[in-house]
Amino acid sequence: MERVQKLFIVALLLAVAIASNIGNAQTICKMPVAGLMACKPSVTPPKPAAPTAACCSALSHADISCLCSYKNSNLLPSLGIDPNLAMQLPGKCKLPHPANC
Repeated sequence: MERVQKLFIVALLLAVAIASNIGNAQTICKMPVAGLMACKPSVTPPKPAAPTAACCSALSHADISCLCSYKNSNLLPSLGIDPNLAMQLPGKCKLPHPANC
């Protein structure tokens, strides 16, 4: 379940970055916007792509506690991001499960 929550958070952050038009020099929860954008194809239906090395690398350096703070947003579906796909992303990147997320 924690893995799913982490993915959901990553997807939410992608949505926030897109909605806010934040430049690539900015970060969200220590994850650069370019990294968030690299993950977007992996959390967008109907045929999500496998996460890229850039996506997994960015996710591995993110502040997971910060990302978890976005888990209850309704923004993701409105931007075409599937929360279920987002929750699968850390596992697909072979990253550890976040604690207390």
